[in-house]
Amino acid sequence: MTEGLVLRIVQQGVWVTLLLITPVLGAALVVGLLISLLQAMTQINDQTISFLPKLVVVVLALVVLGSWMLSTLLDYMRYLWTSLPGWI
Repeated sequence: MTEGLVLRIVQQGVWVTLLLITPVLGAALVVGLLISLLQAMTQINDQTISFLPKLVVVVLALVVLGSWMLSTLLDYMRYLWTSLPGWI
C-alpha cells in the first residue's frame, strides 16, 4: 500500500461520513434555529424546550433517509472489501 492509496481511502471515508451526517445535522440545525427564534420572540429562556423537537426531527430524518444512508455506507464498504486483494 502506498501513501497515495491510503490517503485516497481515508479521503473517501471522510467524504462518505460527511455525506451521511449532513442531512441529519442540517435538519437539527434548522429546527434549533426556528425554536431559538420562537424563544427570542416570546422571551422564553428555557434550554430544554428545543431538545424534544430536535430529537423528533433527527429520528424522522433517520427514518426517512436511513435506507439511503445504509446503501451509501454499504457501497463504500463493498468497494473497500472488493479492492482489498488488489492493494495487498
